[in-house]
Amino acid sequence: MPAVAEEKSYYTYADVLEWDESVRAEIIDGELYMMAPASIGHQEISGELYGQLWSFLKGKPCKVFAAPGVRLFPRKDQSDNTMVIPDIAVVCDRSKLEKQSCNGAPDLVIEILSPSNARHDTFLKFHKYLEAGVREYWIVDPEEKIVQVHILDNGRYVTNMYNDKGQVPVSVLPGCVIDLPAVFGV
Repeated sequence: MPAVAEEKSYYTYADVLEWDESVRAEIIDGELYMMAPASIGHQEISGELYGQLWSFLKGKPCKVFAAPGVRLFPRKDQSDNTMVIPDIAVVCDRSKLEKQSCNGAPDLVIEILSPSNARHDTFLKFHKYLEAGVREYWIVDPEEKIVQVHILDNGRYVTNMYNDKGQVPVSVLPGCVIDLPAVFGV
């Protein structure tokens, strides 16, 4: 498989399937967004979040995934033009899972900000997740040590903020609480 084969003005999921597995890129509304490798700090936060979610979900029907491909608006002919790679996603409807991707909105999406993606995650992807119906969207800011939790309510997100000293209840996973001091290494 080639890396991103050719420079185009518009991409679809069919193009993504042609790329080498080492390519870290998203497409949103047909536009290509290359992704930088995650820093060590980013990976530590992601690993802790994943670990806490994985421990809670062990033996339950919902599953947690690290950096999955997510087709927010899938089409059978693979002509859909939006495929994102969130840091973490929880999917409770297993019929959305295929070999290459999650097809449709995950129940929970977590994005960890870095200097290169902050605007992308807080604005562009925020609106795409809302449009797709992601029930809960977290934005984790390692620099400020805060978590913005956006919960879908009547077609809009209601936002709560948490700092590094607290715990965050996961709305879509009743009984699941994430320990933020462990996440931020406090």
